[in-house]
Amino acid sequence: MIDLNDYYYYVHVVEKKGFSTAARALRVPTSRLSRHISRLEERLNVALIQRTSRQFHITEAGQLFYRHARSMISEMEEAENAIKMATQSLTGHTSISCSVGVAQFALKALLSRFLQDNPRITLSQHVSNSPVDLLETGVDMALRGHMDGLPDSSLIQRPVATVAWWLFASPAHIEQFGAPVTPVELMKRKSLKVGWQTADGVWTLRHQNGDEVILPFTAGFCSDDMSTLKQAAADNLGVVSLPAYTCRDELASGQLVRILPEWTTGAAQLSLLTPVRKGLTAPAMQLRDYLTQNLPDYVTV
Repeated sequence: MIDLNDYYYYVHVVEKKGFSTAARALRVPTSRLSRHISRLEERLNVALIQRTSRQFHITEAGQLFYRHARSMISEMEEAENAIKMATQSLTGHTSISCSVGVAQFALKALLSRFLQDNPRITLSQHVSNSPVDLLETGVDMALRGHMDGLPDSSLIQRPVATVAWWLFASPAHIEQFGAPVTPVELMKRKSLKVGWQTADGVWTLRHQNGDEVILPFTAGFCSDDMSTLKQAAADNLGVVSLPAYTCRDELASGQLVRILPEWTTGAAQLSLLTPVRKGLTAPAMQLRDYLTQNLPDYVTV
């Protein structure tokens, strides 16, 4: 007799790349997962997973079975979600991963509003500048900013908004050195850089008439944290390139000034990434659609 739990647990063990990881995500004992999958292998009379204390490997038969099992589980999840959406019963949990900058500047107010509008949904937010494996961790979606196209992967990529990057400096910087008229003048100015791994960077400046200038620079201060870089620029430590919307308040208060206003230093794409499968939960679909509709207003200036 077919037990759908066998299929459900098997799919999660494969996607989480191990029994222990899947057990933690599902909050069930590892022994339960092992028992269900052993029973499944016995019924099918084939090894689906080769497992030792040091190795976890999906067999060829296991890969074939996973594709069909995942499709079946996705159909079941979609059927349940359709009923929940139709009856307005948006209850449950969802999760999202994003970078520190996106969390601080793009999502802080939006996620609060989402939870206020959907009081029966609970939400977990994973914040890291390193990409997260959605299948392995069980996170429903990731919101990532990128200048270039994301590498091909097993993720659905949904463009949400385009973000312009501008150059900023403090009023004291302008008073001390003057407002630069051409990009080349930046090579004589102190600079700040997003990213801590190396002080060397490149600004690709694009004029509104289509001209492009590429300038290498060496930063006096590098950080993964945009808030810290904004403060450093306001404290007259150098010129910084940041997403325009992250400096909206500082521009309004006069703490920062946009320099070379006819030039941009890039246009980043914000994309929502979800696993390639049909079965997002109803809360996850609600969050995905909410961000797609509302995020563009938060990141444009």
